[in-house]
Amino acid sequence: MSKQKVSYGWAFNEFIWPRRRIISVGLALIIVRSLSGLVLPYASKSLIDDVIPSRDVDTLWFLLIVVCSAILVQAVTSFSLTRLLSVEAQHLISLLRARVQKKLLALPISFFDNNKSGALVSRVMTDVEGVRNLVGTGLVQLIGGTITAIISLVILIRLNATMTVFVLVPVAVFAFIALKAFGYIRPIFRDRGKINAEVTGRLTETLNGVRVIKGFNAEDQENKTFEEGVERLYLNVKKSLTATALITSSSTFLLGLASAGIMGIGGYFIMQETMTYGEFVSFTLFLGFMIAPIVQMSNIGSQLTEAMAGLDRTQELMNMQEEDDEETRSIKLDRITGDILFKDVSFSYEESKEVLHSISFEAPAGSVTALVGSSGSGKTTIAGLAASFLNPKGGLVTIDGTDLSTVNLSSYRANLGVVLQDDFLYEGTIRENILFPRPEATEDQLLAAVKGAYVNEFTDRFDEGLETVIGERGVKLSGGQRQRISIARALLADPKIIILDEATSNLDTESESFIQKSLNELMKDRTTFVIAHRLSTIQQADQILVIEEGNIVESGKHDELIAKKGRYFDLYTYQSRI
Repeated sequence: MSKQKVSYGWAFNEFIWPRRRIISVGLALIIVRSLSGLVLPYASKSLIDDVIPSRDVDTLWFLLIVVCSAILVQAVTSFSLTRLLSVEAQHLISLLRARVQKKLLALPISFFDNNKSGALVSRVMTDVEGVRNLVGTGLVQLIGGTITAIISLVILIRLNATMTVFVLVPVAVFAFIALKAFGYIRPIFRDRGKINAEVTGRLTETLNGVRVIKGFNAEDQENKTFEEGVERLYLNVKKSLTATALITSSSTFLLGLASAGIMGIGGYFIMQETMTYGEFVSFTLFLGFMIAPIVQMSNIGSQLTEAMAGLDRTQELMNMQEEDDEETRSIKLDRITGDILFKDVSFSYEESKEVLHSISFEAPAGSVTALVGSSGSGKTTIAGLAASFLNPKGGLVTIDGTDLSTVNLSSYRANLGVVLQDDFLYEGTIRENILFPRPEATEDQLLAAVKGAYVNEFTDRFDEGLETVIGERGVKLSGGQRQRISIARALLADPKIIILDEATSNLDTESESFIQKSLNELMKDRTTFVIAHRLSTIQQADQILVIEEGNIVESGKHDELIAKKGRYFDLYTYQSRI
Protein backbone atom coordinates (compact mmCIF):
# COMPACT_ATOMS: atom_id res chain seq x y z
CA MET A 1 0.00 0.00 0.00
CA SER A 2 1.37 3.40 -0.93
CA LYS A 3 2.31 6.02 1.62
CA GLN A 4 -0.46 8.33 0.31
CA LYS A 5 -3.14 5.65 0.81
CA VAL A 6 -1.87 4.91 4.30
CA SER A 7 -2.12 8.62 5.14
CA TYR A 8 -5.70 8.97 3.86
CA GLY A 9 -6.76 5.81 5.70
CA TRP A 10 -5.12 7.01 8.92
CA ALA A 11 -6.74 10.43 8.63
CA PHE A 12 -10.17 8.86 8.01
CA ASN A 13 -9.89 6.44 10.96
CA GLU A 14 -8.38 9.00 13.33
CA PHE A 15 -10.41 12.12 12.63
CA ILE A 16 -13.41 11.59 10.36
CA TRP A 17 -14.98 8.28 11.43
CA PRO A 18 -15.03 9.06 15.20
CA ARG A 19 -16.90 12.29 14.32
CA ARG A 20 -19.21 10.76 11.73
CA ARG A 21 -22.35 11.98 13.52
CA ILE A 22 -21.38 15.64 13.63
CA ILE A 23 -20.06 15.45 10.06
CA SER A 24 -23.33 13.82 8.95
CA VAL A 25 -25.27 16.68 10.54
CA GLY A 26 -23.00 19.13 8.74
CA LEU A 27 -23.53 17.28 5.49
CA ALA A 28 -27.30 17.40 5.97
CA LEU A 29 -27.08 21.16 6.63
CA ILE A 30 -25.05 21.81 3.51
CA ILE A 31 -27.47 19.75 1.39
CA VAL A 32 -30.40 21.77 2.78
CA ARG A 33 -28.45 24.96 2.05
CA SER A 34 -27.70 23.81 -1.49
CA LEU A 35 -31.26 22.75 -2.21
CA SER A 36 -32.62 26.05 -0.88
CA GLY A 37 -30.24 27.80 -3.26
CA LEU A 38 -31.88 26.03 -6.20
CA VAL A 39 -35.21 27.78 -5.46
CA LEU A 40 -34.10 31.04 -7.12
CA PRO A 41 -33.40 29.55 -10.60
CA TYR A 42 -36.76 27.74 -10.60
CA ALA A 43 -38.54 30.89 -9.43
CA SER A 44 -36.80 32.93 -12.15
CA LYS A 45 -38.18 30.68 -14.90
CA SER A 46 -41.73 30.96 -13.52
CA LEU A 47 -41.37 34.71 -13.09
CA ILE A 48 -40.25 35.36 -16.69
CA ASP A 49 -42.35 32.77 -18.54
CA ASP A 50 -45.58 32.77 -16.52
CA VAL A 51 -46.02 35.50 -13.87
CA ILE A 52 -44.88 38.59 -15.83
CA PRO A 53 -46.76 37.78 -19.06
CA SER A 54 -49.99 37.03 -17.10
CA ARG A 55 -49.52 39.98 -14.72
CA ASP A 56 -50.40 37.64 -11.81
CA VAL A 57 -49.61 39.75 -8.69
CA ASP A 58 -50.69 37.06 -6.21
CA THR A 59 -48.28 34.53 -7.68
CA LEU A 60 -45.58 37.22 -7.70
CA TRP A 61 -46.00 37.70 -3.94
CA PHE A 62 -45.98 33.94 -3.46
CA LEU A 63 -42.70 33.65 -5.40
CA LEU A 64 -41.14 36.43 -3.32
CA ILE A 65 -42.17 34.72 -0.07
CA VAL A 66 -40.74 31.38 -1.28
CA VAL A 67 -37.45 32.98 -2.42
CA CYS A 68 -37.06 35.00 0.82
CA SER A 69 -37.78 31.86 2.87
CA ALA A 70 -35.12 29.98 0.89
CA ILE A 71 -32.62 32.81 1.50
CA LEU A 72 -33.40 32.68 5.24
CA VAL A 73 -32.85 28.90 5.26
CA GLN A 74 -29.51 29.43 3.49
CA ALA A 75 -28.43 32.00 6.09
CA VAL A 76 -29.46 29.83 9.07
CA THR A 77 -27.83 26.68 7.68
CA SER A 78 -24.62 28.58 6.83
CA PHE A 79 -24.39 29.92 10.39
CA SER A 80 -25.17 26.50 11.90
CA LEU A 81 -22.61 24.84 9.63
CA THR A 82 -19.82 27.21 10.63
CA ARG A 83 -20.78 27.10 14.30
CA LEU A 84 -20.96 23.32 14.35
CA LEU A 85 -18.01 22.20 12.24
CA SER A 86 -15.54 25.08 12.59
CA VAL A 87 -15.76 24.97 16.38
CA GLU A 88 -15.38 21.17 16.35
CA ALA A 89 -12.36 21.51 14.05
CA GLN A 90 -10.66 23.96 16.43
CA HIS A 91 -11.44 21.63 19.33
CA LEU A 92 -9.84 18.76 17.42
CA ILE A 93 -6.75 20.87 16.69
CA SER A 94 -6.30 21.54 20.41
CA LEU A 95 -6.75 17.83 21.22
CA LEU A 96 -4.33 16.79 18.48
CA ARG A 97 -1.70 19.30 19.61
CA ALA A 98 -1.93 17.84 23.10
CA ARG A 99 -1.58 14.31 21.69
CA VAL A 100 1.46 15.22 19.58
CA GLN A 101 3.13 16.98 22.51
CA LYS A 102 2.43 13.95 24.73
CA LYS A 103 3.90 11.69 22.06
CA LEU A 104 6.99 13.90 21.78
CA LEU A 105 7.70 13.66 25.51
CA ALA A 106 7.33 9.87 25.28
CA LEU A 107 10.13 9.59 22.69
CA PRO A 108 13.70 8.71 23.69
CA ILE A 109 16.42 11.25 24.39
CA SER A 110 18.20 10.29 21.16
CA PHE A 111 15.27 11.69 19.15
CA PHE A 112 15.70 15.12 20.73
CA ASP A 113 19.45 14.95 20.22
CA ASN A 114 18.82 14.66 16.47
CA ASN A 115 16.03 17.24 16.07
CA LYS A 116 15.90 20.98 16.66
CA SER A 117 13.49 22.16 19.33
CA GLY A 118 12.09 24.85 17.03
CA ALA A 119 11.33 22.23 14.35
CA LEU A 120 9.47 20.15 16.92
CA VAL A 121 7.48 23.21 18.01
CA SER A 122 6.43 23.64 14.37
CA ARG A 123 5.23 20.02 14.29
CA VAL A 124 3.09 20.54 17.36
CA MET A 125 1.65 23.94 16.46
CA THR A 126 1.56 24.09 12.64
CA ASP A 127 1.36 20.62 11.10
CA VAL A 128 -1.83 19.67 12.93
CA GLU A 129 -3.76 22.75 11.80
CA GLY A 130 -4.62 21.10 8.49
CA VAL A 131 -7.05 18.81 10.29
CA ARG A 132 -9.57 21.65 10.36
CA ASN A 133 -10.04 21.15 6.61
CA LEU A 134 -11.00 17.51 7.23
CA VAL A 135 -13.41 17.94 10.13
CA GLY A 136 -14.28 21.58 9.50
CA THR A 137 -16.34 22.91 6.63
CA GLY A 138 -13.74 21.97 3.99
CA LEU A 139 -14.55 18.26 3.57
CA VAL A 140 -18.29 18.79 4.03
CA GLN A 141 -18.29 21.57 1.43
CA LEU A 142 -16.40 19.26 -0.93
CA ILE A 143 -19.06 16.55 -0.55
CA GLY A 144 -21.95 19.03 -0.51
CA GLY A 145 -20.57 20.83 -3.55
CA THR A 146 -20.35 17.52 -5.41
CA ILE A 147 -24.01 16.76 -4.60
CA THR A 148 -25.09 20.27 -5.66
CA ALA A 149 -23.16 19.96 -8.92
CA ILE A 150 -24.76 16.58 -9.69
CA ILE A 151 -28.30 17.83 -8.98
CA SER A 152 -27.68 20.93 -11.10
CA LEU A 153 -26.28 18.74 -13.90
CA VAL A 154 -29.45 16.59 -13.94
CA ILE A 155 -31.65 19.69 -14.12
CA LEU A 156 -29.48 21.19 -16.88
CA ILE A 157 -29.80 18.03 -18.96
CA ARG A 158 -33.58 18.17 -18.58
CA LEU A 159 -33.63 21.85 -19.60
CA ASN A 160 -31.35 21.46 -22.64
CA ALA A 161 -29.14 18.40 -23.22
CA THR A 162 -27.21 19.94 -26.13
CA MET A 163 -26.09 22.99 -24.19
CA THR A 164 -25.22 20.80 -21.18
CA VAL A 165 -22.92 18.54 -23.27
CA PHE A 166 -21.16 21.64 -24.63
CA VAL A 167 -20.51 22.82 -21.04
CA LEU A 168 -19.20 19.45 -19.82
CA VAL A 169 -16.24 19.40 -22.25
CA PRO A 170 -14.32 22.37 -20.72
CA VAL A 171 -15.39 21.27 -17.23
CA ALA A 172 -13.83 17.83 -17.82
CA VAL A 173 -10.60 19.46 -19.11
CA PHE A 174 -10.49 21.68 -16.02
CA ALA A 175 -11.01 18.67 -13.70
CA PHE A 176 -8.09 16.85 -15.38
CA ILE A 177 -5.78 19.87 -14.99
CA ALA A 178 -6.80 20.30 -11.33
CA LEU A 179 -6.09 16.64 -10.46
CA LYS A 180 -2.65 16.82 -12.07
CA ALA A 181 -1.90 20.06 -10.23
CA PHE A 182 -2.89 18.60 -6.84
CA GLY A 183 -0.55 15.66 -7.40
CA TYR A 184 2.25 18.16 -8.11
CA ILE A 185 1.42 20.40 -5.14
CA ARG A 186 1.30 17.81 -2.34
CA PRO A 187 5.07 17.07 -2.13
CA ILE A 188 5.68 20.83 -2.30
CA PHE A 189 3.47 21.34 0.75
CA ARG A 190 5.27 18.48 2.51
CA ASP A 191 8.66 20.08 1.81
CA ARG A 192 7.28 23.43 2.97
CA GLY A 193 6.52 21.96 6.39
CA LYS A 194 10.11 20.69 6.69
CA ILE A 195 11.63 23.97 5.54
CA ASN A 196 9.37 25.98 7.84
CA ALA A 197 10.36 23.73 10.76
CA GLU A 198 14.06 24.20 9.96
CA VAL A 199 13.76 27.98 9.72
CA THR A 200 11.72 28.13 12.93
CA GLY A 201 14.27 25.89 14.65
CA ARG A 202 17.18 28.09 13.63
CA LEU A 203 15.33 31.21 14.75
CA THR A 204 14.62 29.61 18.15
CA GLU A 205 18.31 28.73 18.55
CA THR A 206 19.32 32.26 17.57
CA LEU A 207 17.04 33.85 20.15
CA ASN A 208 18.20 31.44 22.87
CA GLY A 209 21.84 32.13 22.07
CA VAL A 210 21.59 35.88 21.57
CA ARG A 211 24.28 36.62 24.19
CA VAL A 212 26.81 34.40 22.42
CA ILE A 213 25.89 35.90 19.03
CA LYS A 214 26.36 39.45 20.27
CA GLY A 215 29.49 38.47 22.18
CA PHE A 216 31.15 37.23 18.97
CA ASN A 217 29.69 40.04 16.84
CA ALA A 218 28.01 37.36 14.71
CA GLU A 219 24.75 39.17 13.93
CA ASP A 220 25.54 39.43 10.20
CA GLN A 221 26.29 35.73 10.00
CA GLU A 222 23.01 34.79 11.68
CA ASN A 223 21.09 37.26 9.52
CA LYS A 224 22.54 35.65 6.39
CA THR A 225 21.68 32.13 7.58
CA PHE A 226 18.10 33.15 8.37
CA GLU A 227 17.73 34.99 5.05
CA GLU A 228 18.85 31.85 3.20
CA GLY A 229 16.20 29.80 5.05
CA VAL A 230 13.50 32.38 4.32
CA GLU A 231 14.56 32.38 0.65
CA ARG A 232 14.13 28.59 0.48
CA LEU A 233 10.68 28.97 2.01
CA TYR A 234 9.81 31.68 -0.51
CA LEU A 235 10.90 29.52 -3.47
CA ASN A 236 8.75 26.66 -2.17
CA VAL A 237 5.72 28.92 -1.80
CA LYS A 238 6.36 30.29 -5.31
CA LYS A 239 6.11 26.76 -6.72
CA SER A 240 2.78 26.09 -5.03
CA LEU A 241 1.43 29.51 -6.05
CA THR A 242 2.34 28.77 -9.67
CA ALA A 243 0.35 25.52 -9.58
CA THR A 244 -2.57 27.21 -7.82
CA ALA A 245 -2.51 30.06 -10.35
CA LEU A 246 -2.62 27.47 -13.16
CA ILE A 247 -5.79 25.97 -11.65
CA THR A 248 -7.42 29.39 -11.19
CA SER A 249 -6.53 30.73 -14.63
CA SER A 250 -7.55 27.51 -16.40
CA SER A 251 -10.91 27.60 -14.60
CA THR A 252 -11.41 31.22 -15.62
CA PHE A 253 -10.51 30.51 -19.26
CA LEU A 254 -12.31 27.19 -19.77
CA LEU A 255 -15.43 28.09 -17.85
CA GLY A 256 -15.47 31.50 -19.52
CA LEU A 257 -15.41 29.75 -22.90
CA ALA A 258 -18.31 27.60 -21.76
CA SER A 259 -20.29 30.70 -20.73
CA ALA A 260 -19.58 32.41 -24.06
CA GLY A 261 -20.71 29.28 -25.89
CA ILE A 262 -23.91 29.13 -23.86
CA MET A 263 -24.68 32.72 -24.87
CA GLY A 264 -24.33 31.83 -28.50
CA ILE A 265 -26.20 28.54 -28.41
CA GLY A 266 -28.89 29.89 -26.08
CA GLY A 267 -29.38 32.96 -28.27
CA TYR A 268 -29.72 30.73 -31.34
CA PHE A 269 -32.30 28.46 -29.61
CA ILE A 270 -34.33 31.50 -28.46
CA MET A 271 -34.31 32.93 -32.00
CA GLN A 272 -35.46 29.55 -33.28
CA GLU A 273 -38.18 29.63 -30.56
CA THR A 274 -37.09 26.22 -29.27
CA MET A 275 -36.17 27.77 -25.91
CA THR A 276 -37.99 30.36 -23.81
CA TYR A 277 -36.41 33.38 -22.14
CA GLY A 278 -37.24 31.89 -18.73
CA GLU A 279 -35.58 28.56 -19.63
CA PHE A 280 -32.45 30.41 -20.80
CA VAL A 281 -32.21 32.46 -17.57
CA SER A 282 -32.96 29.36 -15.50
CA PHE A 283 -30.29 27.37 -17.42
CA THR A 284 -27.73 30.12 -16.87
CA LEU A 285 -28.44 30.24 -13.12
CA PHE A 286 -28.36 26.46 -12.77
CA LEU A 287 -25.09 26.46 -14.72
CA GLY A 288 -23.68 28.80 -12.09
CA PHE A 289 -24.84 26.38 -9.37
CA MET A 290 -22.98 23.56 -11.13
CA ILE A 291 -19.79 25.45 -11.91
CA ALA A 292 -19.45 27.35 -8.61
CA PRO A 293 -19.03 24.15 -6.51
CA ILE A 294 -16.48 22.84 -9.02
CA VAL A 295 -14.37 26.01 -8.71
CA GLN A 296 -14.88 25.93 -4.93
CA MET A 297 -13.85 22.26 -4.87
CA SER A 298 -10.57 23.17 -6.58
CA ASN A 299 -9.80 25.63 -3.76
CA ILE A 300 -10.89 23.14 -1.09
CA GLY A 301 -8.84 20.45 -2.85
CA SER A 302 -5.76 22.65 -2.49
CA GLN A 303 -6.51 23.11 1.21
CA LEU A 304 -7.03 19.36 1.70
CA THR A 305 -3.77 18.65 -0.13
CA GLU A 306 -1.91 20.99 2.24
CA ALA A 307 -3.72 19.43 5.19
CA MET A 308 -2.70 15.91 4.16
CA ALA A 309 0.93 16.99 3.75
CA GLY A 310 0.94 18.24 7.35
CA LEU A 311 -0.87 15.14 8.59
CA ASP A 312 1.70 12.98 6.79
CA ARG A 313 4.36 14.45 9.07
CA THR A 314 2.07 14.10 12.10
CA GLN A 315 1.41 10.44 11.29
CA GLU A 316 5.13 9.83 10.89
CA LEU A 317 5.71 11.22 14.38
CA MET A 318 2.80 9.36 15.98
CA ASN A 319 4.07 6.04 14.59
CA MET A 320 7.50 6.38 16.21
CA GLN A 321 8.55 3.89 18.89
CA GLU A 322 8.03 5.30 22.38
CA GLU A 323 10.72 5.22 25.01
CA ASP A 324 8.57 3.47 27.64
CA ASP A 325 7.35 0.54 25.54
CA GLU A 326 4.77 -1.43 27.55
CA GLU A 327 5.66 -4.72 25.85
CA THR A 328 9.38 -4.66 26.66
CA ARG A 329 9.20 -2.52 29.83
CA SER A 330 6.54 -4.41 31.77
CA ILE A 331 8.09 -4.51 35.27
CA LYS A 332 6.85 -1.78 37.62
CA LEU A 333 8.91 -0.92 40.68
CA ASP A 334 7.07 -0.04 43.88
CA ARG A 335 9.99 0.66 46.18
CA ILE A 336 13.65 0.40 45.35
CA THR A 337 16.77 -0.01 47.46
CA GLY A 338 19.10 1.61 44.95
CA ASP A 339 21.67 -1.09 44.06
CA ILE A 340 22.88 -0.41 40.51
CA LEU A 341 25.08 -2.83 38.59
CA PHE A 342 26.81 -2.39 35.23
CA LYS A 343 27.78 -5.73 33.71
CA ASP A 344 29.86 -5.76 30.48
CA VAL A 345 28.02 -2.67 29.22
CA SER A 346 28.82 -1.39 25.74
CA PHE A 347 27.24 1.58 24.03
CA SER A 348 27.47 3.46 20.74
CA TYR A 349 25.63 6.52 19.44
CA GLU A 350 26.43 5.52 15.85
CA GLU A 351 27.00 2.14 14.26
CA SER A 352 30.62 0.93 14.44
CA LYS A 353 31.58 3.85 16.74
CA GLU A 354 31.51 2.36 20.23
CA VAL A 355 31.99 4.88 23.05
CA LEU A 356 31.82 2.43 26.00
CA HIS A 357 33.62 -0.93 25.97
CA SER A 358 32.48 -3.70 28.35
CA ILE A 359 32.10 -1.45 31.41
CA SER A 360 31.51 -3.35 34.68
CA PHE A 361 31.09 -1.94 38.21
CA GLU A 362 28.64 -1.89 41.10
CA ALA A 363 27.12 1.12 42.85
CA PRO A 364 25.61 -0.19 46.12
CA ALA A 365 22.57 1.48 47.65
CA GLY A 366 23.46 4.72 49.42
CA SER A 367 26.97 4.89 47.92
CA VAL A 368 28.59 7.74 46.01
CA THR A 369 30.24 6.86 42.70
CA ALA A 370 32.35 9.58 41.11
CA LEU A 371 33.12 9.52 37.39
CA VAL A 372 36.23 11.41 36.31
CA GLY A 373 38.23 11.64 33.14
CA SER A 374 38.94 13.84 30.18
CA SER A 375 36.18 15.32 28.00
CA GLY A 376 34.58 12.78 25.70
CA SER A 377 35.78 9.81 27.72
CA GLY A 378 32.25 8.45 28.34
CA LYS A 379 31.35 9.82 31.81
CA THR A 380 28.06 11.43 30.75
CA THR A 381 27.13 8.33 28.75
CA ILE A 382 27.50 6.17 31.88
CA ALA A 383 25.35 8.61 33.84
CA GLY A 384 22.79 8.59 31.01
CA LEU A 385 22.62 4.79 31.17
CA ALA A 386 22.15 4.90 34.96
CA ALA A 387 19.35 7.46 34.48
CA SER A 388 17.74 5.23 31.79
CA PHE A 389 18.07 8.05 29.25
CA LEU A 390 20.03 5.59 27.11
CA ASN A 391 19.89 1.82 26.61
CA PRO A 392 23.05 -0.30 26.40
CA LYS A 393 23.90 -1.90 23.06
CA GLY A 394 25.48 -4.80 24.91
CA GLY A 395 25.60 -6.06 28.49
CA LEU A 396 23.22 -5.23 31.35
CA VAL A 397 22.40 -2.35 33.67
CA THR A 398 20.37 -3.60 36.65
CA ILE A 399 18.48 -1.92 39.47
CA ASP A 400 18.15 -4.11 42.58
CA GLY A 401 18.95 -7.11 40.39
CA THR A 402 16.32 -6.30 37.71
CA ASP A 403 17.37 -5.56 34.15
CA LEU A 404 16.73 -1.81 33.76
CA SER A 405 15.74 -2.27 30.10
CA THR A 406 12.66 -4.26 31.26
CA VAL A 407 11.58 -1.78 33.94
CA ASN A 408 8.69 0.66 33.46
CA LEU A 409 10.45 4.02 33.15
CA SER A 410 7.84 6.02 35.06
CA SER A 411 8.17 3.72 38.08
CA TYR A 412 11.97 3.98 37.95
CA ARG A 413 12.22 7.71 37.36
CA ALA A 414 9.84 8.36 40.24
CA ASN A 415 12.89 7.41 42.33
CA LEU A 416 15.37 9.46 40.27
CA GLY A 417 16.67 13.00 40.70
CA VAL A 418 19.00 14.87 38.34
CA VAL A 419 21.11 18.00 38.66
CA LEU A 420 22.63 18.60 35.24
CA GLN A 421 25.45 20.80 34.02
CA ASP A 422 23.00 22.70 31.82
CA ASP A 423 20.52 23.41 34.62
CA PHE A 424 17.09 23.89 33.10
CA LEU A 425 14.70 26.38 34.68
CA TYR A 426 11.29 27.52 33.49
CA GLU A 427 10.37 31.16 33.09
CA GLY A 428 8.46 31.79 36.29
CA THR A 429 9.15 32.25 39.98
CA ILE A 430 11.82 30.57 42.09
CA ARG A 431 9.04 28.87 44.06
CA GLU A 432 7.47 27.39 40.90
CA ASN A 433 10.82 26.03 39.72
CA ILE A 434 11.62 24.33 43.02
CA LEU A 435 8.10 22.85 43.24
CA PHE A 436 8.44 21.46 39.69
CA PRO A 437 8.94 17.77 40.67
CA ARG A 438 6.37 17.87 43.51
CA PRO A 439 3.72 20.59 42.96
CA GLU A 440 1.72 19.20 45.91
CA ALA A 441 4.58 19.59 48.43
CA THR A 442 3.80 21.43 51.67
CA GLU A 443 5.28 24.78 52.59
CA ASP A 444 7.47 23.10 55.25
CA GLN A 445 8.86 20.64 52.69
CA LEU A 446 9.55 23.50 50.27
CA LEU A 447 11.35 25.58 52.89
CA ALA A 448 13.40 22.55 53.99
CA ALA A 449 14.63 22.12 50.39
CA VAL A 450 15.30 25.87 50.12
CA LYS A 451 17.42 25.84 53.29
CA GLY A 452 19.11 22.54 52.40
CA ALA A 453 20.36 24.00 49.11
CA TYR A 454 21.10 27.43 50.65
CA VAL A 455 18.69 29.09 48.21
CA ASN A 456 17.52 31.35 51.03
CA GLU A 457 21.05 32.78 51.18
CA PHE A 458 20.23 34.86 48.08
CA THR A 459 16.40 34.92 48.02
CA ASP A 460 16.38 36.70 51.39
CA ARG A 461 18.06 39.61 49.61
CA PHE A 462 15.38 39.77 46.89
CA ASP A 463 12.35 42.01 47.40
CA GLU A 464 10.01 39.26 46.17
CA GLY A 465 11.86 36.39 47.85
CA LEU A 466 10.73 33.02 46.45
CA GLU A 467 8.19 34.84 44.27
CA THR A 468 10.96 36.48 42.23
CA VAL A 469 10.49 35.91 38.47
CA ILE A 470 13.76 34.56 37.08
CA GLY A 471 13.25 35.09 33.32
CA GLU A 472 13.61 32.55 30.51
CA ARG A 473 16.01 29.76 31.55
CA GLY A 474 16.80 31.77 34.69
CA VAL A 475 18.74 34.50 32.88
CA LYS A 476 18.23 36.95 35.75
CA LEU A 477 20.21 34.73 38.14
CA SER A 478 23.88 33.87 38.37
CA GLY A 479 25.13 30.39 37.48
CA GLY A 480 25.57 29.51 41.13
CA GLN A 481 22.07 30.66 42.03
CA ARG A 482 20.56 28.63 39.20
CA GLN A 483 22.50 25.58 40.32
CA ARG A 484 21.29 25.91 43.89
CA ILE A 485 17.68 26.07 42.68
CA SER A 486 18.30 22.85 40.72
CA ILE A 487 19.68 21.18 43.84
CA ALA A 488 16.72 22.41 45.92
CA ARG A 489 14.45 20.88 43.30
CA ALA A 490 16.26 17.54 43.64
CA LEU A 491 16.07 17.74 47.45
CA LEU A 492 12.33 18.31 47.29
CA ALA A 493 11.87 15.29 44.97
CA ASP A 494 13.49 13.09 47.66
CA PRO A 495 14.73 10.41 45.22
CA LYS A 496 16.63 7.20 45.91
CA ILE A 497 19.07 7.76 43.04
CA ILE A 498 20.83 11.02 42.21
CA ILE A 499 22.71 11.98 39.03
CA LEU A 500 24.96 15.02 39.48
CA ASP A 501 26.48 16.10 36.16
CA GLU A 502 29.05 18.83 36.76
CA ALA A 503 26.90 20.12 39.64
CA THR A 504 29.58 22.57 40.78
CA SER A 505 30.83 23.61 37.35
CA ASN A 506 29.12 27.02 37.32
CA LEU A 507 30.01 28.07 40.84
CA ASP A 508 32.41 30.59 42.30
CA THR A 509 34.38 29.64 45.40
CA GLU A 510 31.82 31.07 47.85
CA SER A 511 28.89 29.41 46.10
CA GLU A 512 30.79 26.13 45.91
CA SER A 513 31.20 26.04 49.66
CA PHE A 514 27.43 26.47 50.07
CA ILE A 515 26.70 23.88 47.42
CA GLN A 516 29.11 21.30 48.78
CA LYS A 517 27.27 21.36 52.10
CA SER A 518 23.88 20.98 50.38
CA LEU A 519 25.22 18.22 48.14
CA ASN A 520 26.38 16.28 51.18
CA GLU A 521 22.82 16.54 52.50
CA LEU A 522 21.39 15.56 49.11
CA MET A 523 23.62 12.51 48.72
CA LYS A 524 22.97 11.14 52.21
CA ASP A 525 21.52 7.59 52.04
CA ARG A 526 21.04 7.90 48.28
CA THR A 527 22.80 6.09 45.45
CA THR A 528 24.67 8.92 43.76
CA PHE A 529 26.58 9.29 40.51
CA VAL A 530 28.78 12.38 40.38
CA ILE A 531 30.48 13.69 37.25
CA ALA A 532 33.00 16.33 38.24
CA HIS A 533 35.98 18.07 36.70
CA ARG A 534 36.77 19.62 40.10
CA LEU A 535 38.33 16.60 41.77
CA SER A 536 38.46 18.43 45.11
CA THR A 537 34.68 17.96 45.37
CA ILE A 538 34.70 14.14 45.24
CA GLN A 539 37.40 13.17 47.76
CA GLN A 540 34.78 11.60 50.05
CA ALA A 541 33.24 9.42 47.32
CA ASP A 542 32.88 5.71 48.10
CA GLN A 543 34.42 4.87 44.75
CA ILE A 544 36.02 6.89 42.00
CA LEU A 545 36.00 5.52 38.46
CA VAL A 546 38.56 6.98 36.08
CA ILE A 547 37.16 6.75 32.55
CA GLU A 548 39.33 7.09 29.47
CA GLU A 549 38.25 6.33 25.89
CA GLY A 550 35.23 4.34 27.07
CA ASN A 551 37.12 2.13 29.54
CA ILE A 552 37.51 2.12 33.34
CA VAL A 553 41.26 2.51 33.67
CA GLU A 554 41.30 2.95 37.48
CA SER A 555 38.86 2.56 40.37
CA GLY A 556 39.04 3.02 44.12
CA LYS A 557 38.83 5.67 46.85
CA HIS A 558 40.66 8.97 46.65
CA ASP A 559 43.58 8.00 48.87
CA GLU A 560 44.01 4.63 47.14
CA LEU A 561 44.16 6.22 43.72
CA ILE A 562 46.57 8.92 44.87
CA ALA A 563 48.84 6.18 46.24
CA LYS A 564 48.79 4.36 42.88
CA LYS A 565 50.19 7.47 41.17
CA GLY A 566 48.36 6.62 37.99
CA ARG A 567 45.95 8.59 35.81
CA TYR A 568 43.88 9.94 38.73
CA PHE A 569 47.06 11.09 40.49
CA ASP A 570 48.07 12.98 37.33
CA LEU A 571 44.67 14.68 37.03
CA TYR A 572 44.53 15.60 40.71
CA THR A 573 48.06 16.98 40.95
CA TYR A 574 47.57 18.94 37.72
CA GLN A 575 44.42 20.60 39.11
CA SER A 576 46.12 21.27 42.43
CA ARG A 577 48.83 23.28 40.68
CA ILE A 578 46.31 25.47 38.84
